[in-house]
Amino acid sequence: MSRRVSSEETLACRRSMTEGLADLRPGARVVVACSGGADSLALVAAAVWVGGRAELSVNAVVVDHALQSNSHEVADAAASTCDLLGAPASVVRVEVGTEGGPEAAARDARYEALRRAADESGAEAVLLGHTREDQAETVLLRLARGSGARSLAAMAPRTGLWRRPFLHLARSTVRASAEDALAAIGRQAWDDPHNEDPMFARVRVRQALAEIEQALGSGVIAGLARSADLLRDDADALEEIADEAYRRIVSIIGSQISSDCSDLAGLAAAIRSRVIRSMIIEAGAPGEDVGIDHVRSVEALVSQWHGQGPVSLPGGVIAERSCGRLSVHSSSPRLEKQ
Repeated sequence: MSRRVSSEETLACRRSMTEGLADLRPGARVVVACSGGADSLALVAAAVWVGGRAELSVNAVVVDHALQSNSHEVADAAASTCDLLGAPASVVRVEVGTEGGPEAAARDARYEALRRAADESGAEAVLLGHTREDQAETVLLRLARGSGARSLAAMAPRTGLWRRPFLHLARSTVRASAEDALAAIGRQAWDDPHNEDPMFARVRVRQALAEIEQALGSGVIAGLARSADLLRDDADALEEIADEAYRRIVSIIGSQISSDCSDLAGLAAAIRSRVIRSMIIEAGAPGEDVGIDHVRSVEALVSQWHGQGPVSLPGGVIAERSCGRLSVHSSSPRLEKQ
């Protein structure tokens, strides 16, 4: 067998894919997200190879964000390449909004399209082509924003529907595997010009990471990715402890979420902040809108009490201290949980 088919890089991708899909039963449906770039085409090729042996149904979905003038041509070409690799492909055109900036808006539109495609086909998994470098870039970006352990844990290999079989593989390994697969069908991967545009934060982080790697050595990327794994374990453990504390000391009566301040004060700071955040969300605040400053303002009612007034929170939620208890509730009956 030629190296083009069985290179070490291709074998590494197939092994990772085999591990990533090992729990699926024969006949299960899998959706592969494909942009037409090298990483996602390697993902398609590995999924087809593993899926064929595990008797899985593998289809690809190409999301056309319509952000470039030739986006439909790129999407159609990507779908054609997926078909040649053995994964029947469909193109889904989306409308990208503006909330959260261009990168976040495009990501939200893409994930929603993939979720719908999975629902419609009855797929049990959606595969994403993130690599070790993508993980390191995510950690670095979140470090710059002053994130906590859960955020710095970055992307997980598996989160519900979403799976990232290549998350612990180097980008160079994945792209070499893509070259193997594409050479066999006479195709090339698409290079997205947005990947070189410094207008996007992810591109600037990628450039900064290259400079850090040059200054500190080639182990930086692997080290950042390893830190994400370690922090994920820590965050999981802390959240488990916080969940137990929440069940033990928090009372829920109607729309009123409350706890004795002395009980909260007795918790370690990392646990207390998690319990308070859970109280805020339980009262109706959107989790994605609850930031560390909100949690700290409420936490001050417990640990730095000097008679301050109520704290206004996202979603019309109010936190206040009265008679030695911290209470979190909706400020409007319309927003209260039924």
